[in-house]
Amino acid sequence: MSAVSLAPRALYEEVAELLRQRIFNRELAPGSWIDEVKLAQEYGISRTPLREALKVLATEGLVTMKVRRGAYVTEVSEQDLAEVYHLLALLESDAAAAVATSATEAQLKELQKLHRELEGAAKDRERFFALNESFHMRLLELAGNRWRNQMVADLRKVMKLNRHNSLLKSGRIQESLAEHRAVMDALLQRDAGAAMRRMQEHFGNGLEAAA
Repeated sequence: MSAVSLAPRALYEEVAELLRQRIFNRELAPGSWIDEVKLAQEYGISRTPLREALKVLATEGLVTMKVRRGAYVTEVSEQDLAEVYHLLALLESDAAAAVATSATEAQLKELQKLHRELEGAAKDRERFFALNESFHMRLLELAGNRWRNQMVADLRKVMKLNRHNSLLKSGRIQESLAEHRAVMDALLQRDAGAAMRRMQEHFGNGLEAAA
């Protein structure tokens, strides 16, 4: 059997990922105008793949295209944030209930391992952020609904635009860990109702801290 030749990643996708990370790192601040000419020169590319990349980010909600004014990094309002957290609470609490019901013992142990790593990263903010997202996304994968996973992935990108990230507030990381512990306990007890409630509370408290 001949080897399958995989197409290289499209240039615009690579550019989209570079811009996505610059937005998340606040190198491109919310509300700021995106200078296409400057970026094209910086990356050594034409404006065509750059514009395609901006279209991708616009579909994700990270960039807002304004007629005759160009592209801007999206600013997230309090209403936007409330709506995003509301949907995440619904989707992820449903996933938690599914995992409590159907996950194997090995899968629950995998989540436990991620949770222990999260506990150990409480003083390393960047590592905590990464592990926190890994825990949530792995739980979603175990729940087994790819449409829900895609919706959550897109919503989490918008959530990252919040310049007053909830976990930056004093004491919030410890509160978040306690909430994760409660979710994990419910999963281990295979209590779907409790897992759902604990996850909803987790997002409710996260929104309060982010407001």
